[in-house]
Amino acid sequence: MSQPDPTSDLETLRNHIASTCIHCGRCERECAFLQRYGDPGHLAQKTQTNDPGHDHIPFSCSLCGLCSEVCPRDLEMAKMFLAMRRDIVDQGRGRYPGHRGLLNYERLGTSRWLSGSFLPPACETIYFPGCALTGSRPGITRRLITHLQRQIPNLGVVLNCCGKPSHDLGRQPEFANHFIPLKNELLQRGIRRVLVNCPNCHAVFRRYGAPLEVRTVYESLAAQPLPEATRLSGTVVVHDPCVMRHNQATQSAVRQLLDNLGEWIDPVKHSGRLTRCCGEGGAVHGVNPRLAESWAKRHAKEAHGEQLVTYCAGCAQHLDRHTPTSHILDLIFAPSTALGGIKTVKAPFSYLQRWLLKRYLRRHYRRNTL
Repeated sequence: MSQPDPTSDLETLRNHIASTCIHCGRCERECAFLQRYGDPGHLAQKTQTNDPGHDHIPFSCSLCGLCSEVCPRDLEMAKMFLAMRRDIVDQGRGRYPGHRGLLNYERLGTSRWLSGSFLPPACETIYFPGCALTGSRPGITRRLITHLQRQIPNLGVVLNCCGKPSHDLGRQPEFANHFIPLKNELLQRGIRRVLVNCPNCHAVFRRYGAPLEVRTVYESLAAQPLPEATRLSGTVVVHDPCVMRHNQATQSAVRQLLDNLGEWIDPVKHSGRLTRCCGEGGAVHGVNPRLAESWAKRHAKEAHGEQLVTYCAGCAQHLDRHTPTSHILDLIFAPSTALGGIKTVKAPFSYLQRWLLKRYLRRHYRRNTL
């Protein structure tokens, strides 16, 4: 993966946005960040990465891309703010205390204690469950693995972190130094396809993982009979994670799964390509927690008390603090309790659950390959 000069990219983006923005206000009406700091044209002009007093501005953008969806000029503001983050980090700044927890989360996810590869003979497809689901929903993760193995007998499982936290915090060298060796190892071991449940993992593998093919487990689940016979009945609101706003195949698969379960979906404005960030995106909470919380509150207001269903474990955990929220996998693998509020595991016990999952997989694959 090439490492472009972020300053050069930044100047190109900054000049284009500053000269092209027509200050129409459409993005500001949709975005809490822009309502606070101003429209993209003005921000492109006034936010200087050589001025430490401006550092907090690009780190307060959730990088969700909603502004670009409503922009009549198709300006890509998230790319500019990510380039600003990289430039600030390259200058030795942008290392906020509020990001330490997230970076430790990533570090532990890549450590020898929690990471591991379990590949049976002739394995070409792996399941890459990521970090959040394995820790918060260990039982759901095991049931999903068992179900996938029935469909793909030679399925492997790789426990690791994709490195998205470092990527979004502008730490591109750290991200590349982790993800590229991980990708190359998979290719060297004959892996051709990667199944993911985490939208962030999907975004990373899709952008940086070629020639590996990446697909979500939701697409696989929607093409097969449901693992549980239980049908539900109720009304839900779907929250599409912001990194999946253009992934129509996954959006359709999730809605098909809900239809198969017997749920009626209440359509809302901010879904699909117009979805909003849950508040976790871009690690905004590390520098501007009130702004991050305001996104979740907007979701709660739009849902009008109805059950939210999402397909990102991070989104589910963050939104559930403001309005009842389930993960789609809760409804599939624990339907009798999901809508009543499934009990999830929180840190630090989530790290123990991830270690236990690794131990379980080691024993499982050893037993089944002897």
